[in-house]
Amino acid sequence: MSEETAGFDEKPEVPDGATPDDAAEPKTADSSSEEAAAPAGDSGAKSAKSDRSAEDTAVLAQLDQARTALAERTGDLQRLQAEYQNYRRRVERDRVAVKEIAVANLLTELLPTLDDIGRARDHGELVGGFKSVAESLETAAAKMGLQQFGKEGEPFDPTIHEALMHSYAPDVTETTCVAILQPGYRIGERTIRPARVAVAEPQPGAAPKSPGSDSAVAEGDTPSDKDADAADKG
Repeated sequence: MSEETAGFDEKPEVPDGATPDDAAEPKTADSSSEEAAAPAGDSGAKSAKSDRSAEDTAVLAQLDQARTALAERTGDLQRLQAEYQNYRRRVERDRVAVKEIAVANLLTELLPTLDDIGRARDHGELVGGFKSVAESLETAAAKMGLQQFGKEGEPFDPTIHEALMHSYAPDVTETTCVAILQPGYRIGERTIRPARVAVAEPQPGAAPKSPGSDSAVAEGDTPSDKDADAADKG
């Protein structure tokens, strides 16, 4: 068969200025797709980085909010605990104060009875069964914190003494309690009744005694008596 196959002798058209090698090696679809995919890959990486940065920023913001909320709750808890401690101290202080007031009121009502017991003792009338009952009452009052005060010869103190009688005496150097008309009572540091006393002040215009003057003059003697005794001996 002498017929030639059509198209075998035809040469591909070569553009102007191109070499035969360029015409022989056409560009493949893979190379063009790689060139097209390269810019797309760079933009995808940048987009992923920006997404991660946004997520990190959101997480940090949430963490800051959590820390702020924790600090506020911790402050609230500390204030609540301080208020509770103050409440407990206040309740305990009020409880003690109420107890002291109740005990003081009870013992104040018993003071006239204790005064009667004291007068009966002074007159020798505290005998028999009455003596036992009176001593039991005094013991119970002492256990509740009642203390008696007020003695003859102690300096007058207007904070714990109430002067009912006043006089002058040559043998005192300051205002002195010379008689206890009614004893005083206290509970701890709280005075529930002052001691009612008779006081004496130094004689107006009297010279203060020098130390040892009492030993120089015997009791019941005067300086003139001492001089007379010395003259008789001479």
